[in-house]
Amino acid sequence: MSTIPSPDNTSAAITGRSILVGAALSLVIAIGIPYGSMVIQGSRLGLSSATPAAFFLLFILLLTFQIALGRWGFRRGELVVIFAMMAVATAIPTRGVVGMLLPMITGTFYYATPENQWADVVHPFLSDWMVVYDPAAVKAFYEGTKGSAIPYDVWLKPLGRWFVFYAAFYATIIAAISILRRQWVDNERLVFPLAQVPLAMIQDDNGEQKSLKPFFRNPIMWCGLLLPFLFNSTNALHHYFNFVPSLALQTSVELFSRTASLNIRINFLMFGFAYFINSNIAFSLWFFYLLHVIQESIFRYIGIFSPEELGPWTGSGPVGAIMGHQMMGALIVLVFYGLWTARPHLKNVLRKALWSDDRIDDSQEILSYRAAFWLFVGGASAMGFWLWKSGIPAWIVPFFLFSSLVIFIGLARVIAEAGMPTVTPEMVPAGFVVSGVGVPALGAQGMVATGYSLVWAGDLLVFMTAPLANSLRLGSAISGTRRRLFWAIVAAMLISLVVSCWFMLYLAYRVSTSRALPDTPRTLPRKNSPIPRGQASSGGCGRVLVP
Repeated sequence: MSTIPSPDNTSAAITGRSILVGAALSLVIAIGIPYGSMVIQGSRLGLSSATPAAFFLLFILLLTFQIALGRWGFRRGELVVIFAMMAVATAIPTRGVVGMLLPMITGTFYYATPENQWADVVHPFLSDWMVVYDPAAVKAFYEGTKGSAIPYDVWLKPLGRWFVFYAAFYATIIAAISILRRQWVDNERLVFPLAQVPLAMIQDDNGEQKSLKPFFRNPIMWCGLLLPFLFNSTNALHHYFNFVPSLALQTSVELFSRTASLNIRINFLMFGFAYFINSNIAFSLWFFYLLHVIQESIFRYIGIFSPEELGPWTGSGPVGAIMGHQMMGALIVLVFYGLWTARPHLKNVLRKALWSDDRIDDSQEILSYRAAFWLFVGGASAMGFWLWKSGIPAWIVPFFLFSSLVIFIGLARVIAEAGMPTVTPEMVPAGFVVSGVGVPALGAQGMVATGYSLVWAGDLLVFMTAPLANSLRLGSAISGTRRRLFWAIVAAMLISLVVSCWFMLYLAYRVSTSRALPDTPRTLPRKNSPIPRGQASSGGCGRVLVP
């Protein structure tokens, strides 16, 4: 069961200094994560919805500044705000936003060749306001330009328009998670394993605040830290020095005449978070994964397959599309069952939002129910308008919004209950829509626009609803009003988005994307290339049928 610390006077204070420190650390994350993963190519602290960079910086903060400040150290409520800001900031610099956005609004032009015919079958259907058209700027982005100025002016308009979309997208999911917080935290009392760790790190001794938290005075914690530290450090040294042996942490077992394989991996991150979940959920995760492997292998063995090719990040291959549809159906049932059980709470939200019922208390939320309701409606409407302007037919836009919200809310629920640090869907919104309405209904321009939706709803290795849900769970440790937490989260998002965009552009033009940055910018825009005659990949990797 989830343990919610009782808010007390020491945990009040969403103070100015906590927001200032959170903003500064969000800036560090916006620069540090791209530099560490794309230049140093070391540990990728932003490549998980568990937001490991936020945990790492909180660990360092508590061992340095918290001790140095002594009696003026941060209170528990202040540390909650700082961690929440770092968590949402971590979900932006690489796969979450920037690492997807910049290469995908340029790669359609850079990787166009006579062989793939993108200039003929894709470029005419692009909405020019959402991509970078300047040939010199695009080429320099991938090849570098040390001797001339970085052409920021070329990027301002397309990035500004994408920022408008992300503002609407984040407004929608903040509002949705804010509305669901009481149901998940207070009514269902979900465990939120990813939130339990920072709560343990900042917990005081029976309300008595000391410089060194009890978490760090526990020898068992240091023993637990030592094992993954030694394993991962050994493998890291092997990467730089070949004479250091590597330690294998994963293997696979071939099943059913090699029609399927069972992947076995020692994941220390999963071990840690699994401590907080009950045995029924732990067994279910193992059992249904095994059932999935068996089902897939049986389908392959007896020849049950689907010819659908729905693009990247959606199940493909002989049985991949079948698995994608099955898992998408399961996610829809999970979300709708959760909403069904939340009927009393959702009725209260509507009564407060539409009729200002004074009997319903929303003072402990980061947004009033009225503000959250209208922010959700406004954000979703703005997302729909943006998608329509990008080329998706108006009557298909609701299907896009529906599948997107189901996936983002459903995965957040899975992480809140099962504590999985890394979880991705088997079908993304683009695959759901293409399969559901068909290519002819979308048309060429609609298919290209659908491809560009993979910028924000494609590679969901990192997605914002997970850190948002965990941050609002952490907010339960703050007494008094929590309204300022909303603005702290918005500030962290804005800082991370703007600064990481600037820094990645700086790295690309000064070092060159193709030489200094890893696989994502180089391969993402041409994921489906080369392609057969009759199909063309958009910059976002969707597929368009052409004569």
